[in-house]
Amino acid sequence: MKMKFSKAVVKYRIPIIIAVLILMIPSVFGILGTRINYDMLDYLPEDMETVIGQNELMEDFGKGAFSFIIVEDMPPKDVSALKEKIEQVDHVDTVLWYDTFADISVPMELLPDKIYQEFNTDHSTMMAVFFDTSTSSDITMDAIREIRSIAGKQCFISGMSALVTDLKDLCEKEEPIYVAIAVLLACAAMLVFMDSWLVPFVFLASIGMMIILNLGTNFFMGEISYITKALSAILQLAVTMDYSIFLWHSYNEQKERYSDKEDAMAEAIHETMASVLGSSITTVAGFIALCFMSFTMGRDLGIVMAKGVILGVLGCVTVLPALILVFDKPLQAAKHRSLIPDMERFSNGIVKIFPVFLVIFVLLIPPAYMGYSKANDEVYYDMIQCLPEDMECVIANSMLSEEFDIASTHMLLVDADISPKSVRAMADEMEQVDGVKYVLGLESLVGSRVPEEFLPESVTSILKSDKWELLLINSEYKVASDAAGQQIDSLNKILKKYDPTGMLIGEAPCMKDMIDTTSHDFKVVNIISIAAIFLIIAVVEKSISLPFILISVIELAIFINLGLPHYLGQNLPFIAPICISTIQLGATVDYAILMTTRYKAERISGNDRKDSVKTALASAIPSIIVSGMGLFAATFGVALYSDIDIIGSLCMLMARGAIVSMLCVILILPALLTLFDKVICATTIGMGHHNNSYKKEVVYQ
Repeated sequence: MKMKFSKAVVKYRIPIIIAVLILMIPSVFGILGTRINYDMLDYLPEDMETVIGQNELMEDFGKGAFSFIIVEDMPPKDVSALKEKIEQVDHVDTVLWYDTFADISVPMELLPDKIYQEFNTDHSTMMAVFFDTSTSSDITMDAIREIRSIAGKQCFISGMSALVTDLKDLCEKEEPIYVAIAVLLACAAMLVFMDSWLVPFVFLASIGMMIILNLGTNFFMGEISYITKALSAILQLAVTMDYSIFLWHSYNEQKERYSDKEDAMAEAIHETMASVLGSSITTVAGFIALCFMSFTMGRDLGIVMAKGVILGVLGCVTVLPALILVFDKPLQAAKHRSLIPDMERFSNGIVKIFPVFLVIFVLLIPPAYMGYSKANDEVYYDMIQCLPEDMECVIANSMLSEEFDIASTHMLLVDADISPKSVRAMADEMEQVDGVKYVLGLESLVGSRVPEEFLPESVTSILKSDKWELLLINSEYKVASDAAGQQIDSLNKILKKYDPTGMLIGEAPCMKDMIDTTSHDFKVVNIISIAAIFLIIAVVEKSISLPFILISVIELAIFINLGLPHYLGQNLPFIAPICISTIQLGATVDYAILMTTRYKAERISGNDRKDSVKTALASAIPSIIVSGMGLFAATFGVALYSDIDIIGSLCMLMARGAIVSMLCVILILPALLTLFDKVICATTIGMGHHNNSYKKEVVYQ
């Protein structure tokens, strides 16, 4: 069956290329039609109270996104005129400022001291803006841009919508450069380590087509996250490059056996399918594990990357063979001697001193695991930290904190039937909570002496509906900080005392939910990815002991990679440990499988344990180096270039992870295979009778 497929690919190579080129046309439209989501909070589970509360705010008040606008050195009359202009912007629902509640002719100084001081400083005033659209919708971002153009340089817009707007603009500016850097450096790595000057460009053409098909089919998902968009092309390039290298090497080997290039390619496709399918399953399993996150951005990345690997395998056994056959003459003419030297002497030296690497393995485990554990506790969740300090939203948030001592704003939805007296008592109690600046609602604006019925409907409708009353709580504590988390717990406790159905919502409460959710997700994803890859290795290698050995080597590499930020004093974005632990395991365990498969073949052929390990190491090193350096090259340049810390950190971890995994497999795995040879032979199907060769070797020594 496989040979029939291989011969069909060879026979219909021109139609295959034409078909893929035609499919790229709708794929390009699919890419353009796929919405990109820049709001991490959108991926919280729908049944969380904060998410339900945000939906209630939208349905009942017609309010979604919320921002503060800080106006510097502007007379009250001009601020009022500016407010009117902002109110005319599409999808601005409400602008709250002094003249919302009192005529501009009444001096602001006549306001209650508490209210005046919270909304004004010596040279700044602040207004609150509600939009009738969600935080990260495209029309909200358009509204933010329009307000900035109206307001000019004297005004600064803070809040999640402003952050998302700046993030989108920066991503769209940087993403084409990410891909260009990844392609250039991956190409450079292949030019150095491959045996043809032309073949890297054929690889890139084949992989590039599959990347476009993958990104185009994301259209059926409706939208993907900006992290998925930024990383998927780079990761697909890096991970599926291995499969192309394997086919090329196999084709060249078969050309020595077959005089006809078509027969040689058919055999190479057949051989590649057998090897690449087993290898790709572990990578796909690593990405699929991300789909089990309740924080659904993991599912977003997992599906796109699993799809990319599957398409990469498909391209490797269809499009790439077709291109190689079409360009066979120039490819052969451009061949040169590989720059990677013969590794026989090196592998002999490694195996000879294998006890040294066993000691290194044991010594590395405690500090690596300690750093890994600490780094997981030192991650940051506040997305403002992932942007450069000169971004407009970062400057606005800094001003809000420095001038008004406001670091975050929460919103309260309280049952509209609760008496004003109870709401006022609740607000007073909440204002005693550490870090709470004030609670702003109808009661605090009008005071206890003015009955609510005396207020015009245009004022009361802003903060009260038939179902809910809306209150704002300004906090001195930064979003996602431990202090903010404790404050939210205290506020919720007070809220539920007065109104069990009430909801505390906003960026900080959502962030707290995200912290709780992802902490749980990290453990779940880790267990699932390790279990899935353990089972795959056990089936592929027909062994009980080998999965333990191979996974322990890669897990050490993961501990080292994720533990280094702790020792270097770096904080990682929260998504990094979750993604990297599964991506690094799935993408680099192939290095260990490659060496182990050759070691098994050598032992089954009757060679003793040390000779088997030496041969396996010498034959695997070139492929491991090319693969590891390809992943390193595709991600390292992006890590250095990106101004978005969440992208830069993920790429740096992937680049470093490729090198650390490569070194662990080359140096430590041979030592473990040598040490546990007897156990491996006894617990692996087809190797049981080779225990005798181990005994003979011991006696001989």
